[in-house]
Amino acid sequence: MFDNLSEKLNDIFRKLKAHGKLTEENVKGGLREIRLALLEADVNYKVVKNLIENIRVRAVGQEVMGSLTPGQQVVKIVYEELTSLMGGTGQELDFSGRPPWILLLVGLQGSGKTTSAGKLAQHLKTKGRRPLLVPADVQRPAAIEQLIKLGDQVSVPVFPSTTDMNPVEIASKARANAGEYGCDTLILDTAGRLQIDEDLMEELKAIKSKLDPNEILLVADAMTGQEAVNVAKTFNKWLDLTGVILTKMEGDARGGAALSIKAVLDRPIKFVGVGEKLNALEPFHPDRVASRIMGQGDVLTLIEKAQETMDQEKALDLVRKLKKDEFTLDDFKDQIMQIKKLGSFDQIMGMIPGLGKLKKLKDMRPEETELKKIEAIINSMTPEERRNIAIFNASRRRRVARGSGTKVSDVNGLIKNFQQTKKMMKKVSGGGLKSLGRGMFPV
Repeated sequence: MFDNLSEKLNDIFRKLKAHGKLTEENVKGGLREIRLALLEADVNYKVVKNLIENIRVRAVGQEVMGSLTPGQQVVKIVYEELTSLMGGTGQELDFSGRPPWILLLVGLQGSGKTTSAGKLAQHLKTKGRRPLLVPADVQRPAAIEQLIKLGDQVSVPVFPSTTDMNPVEIASKARANAGEYGCDTLILDTAGRLQIDEDLMEELKAIKSKLDPNEILLVADAMTGQEAVNVAKTFNKWLDLTGVILTKMEGDARGGAALSIKAVLDRPIKFVGVGEKLNALEPFHPDRVASRIMGQGDVLTLIEKAQETMDQEKALDLVRKLKKDEFTLDDFKDQIMQIKKLGSFDQIMGMIPGLGKLKKLKDMRPEETELKKIEAIINSMTPEERRNIAIFNASRRRRVARGSGTKVSDVNGLIKNFQQTKKMMKKVSGGGLKSLGRGMFPV
């Protein structure tokens, strides 16, 4: 996410910081490069023009020129202006009024509405809401089946509907019967088209008129860049959107849509989809996203993800085992499973300040296939071998390699990694994060 833009901006900032004192010409040169980087990131050209002017006014004033660290001040100004551009603060969903609260999802076919409905249901469950998924897309029979499957996966009820029913009728009946399902929030998955047409908009307007939803959220594909912004403008004209869910953000190295929508539409991005898994939906926080773009990570989101997915009792048990030197390969496998729940390693690295920029670490990152290989190797060991790696001789290593369908070198590599991880984690439990830093990045 934002990899290309982040890399270019950090190159520009390095040049600016290299000057002990900045002249107006230095600043203007840096702003020209920032402008080009934003345009190459597919940010709306009017948005870029206004953003650069806002930065210029502040950067050539006393705020920068009179500073002891002018390069750092420019970085701070760019961060603040990017944050403001995307809305300043995150916008919560509107749950005012009496339940059932209604969230209407709209968008083009293929934008990810149905999957986003399932992800949103999963997210709301973690916040104590009781969602009901409502299949109001009768144009595509597979959409109803898909939503039923998603409902099963997140353990959320799905209102029964068929393709011969009217979408307005489905939505009205779902609202009237929400109490029977013990639900307080309706998530309506509506029909899309390959392109916007009047029939689609009239159908959506009829649902809006009948139900008066709390939220009308456009689901848009971030990877389509400015096309997503144009689609949003048209939907907003017809329906008066309350917000946007940007999907496929994990595959968008440019970020043009995310940086343009709020400024063009004056409607907030409320969520971003960052993967295929049902927990891969994040509330949109402009300040955190700006921090990622600037290469400064997003520790708050990482902590929140960890709190949602990590088992607290297991974490305490892990600390106890480390202190008593009882950390085994079974525990090692458990930690890998916990980390996988947080998302891809690319995403995790991007949230940790500094790590996303380190090419050495990017080259070392384990892929999904590697994690599966580690699990297979550990599962092929006997309980005694998992508890005590000291007993591993050559014949045991060959047997485990055969049993897991891997090579002896893979088994050797796993044992070596386990020993290093155990040593590093013991440092953390005994001396805090500073000792972890020394262990990871020796100087």
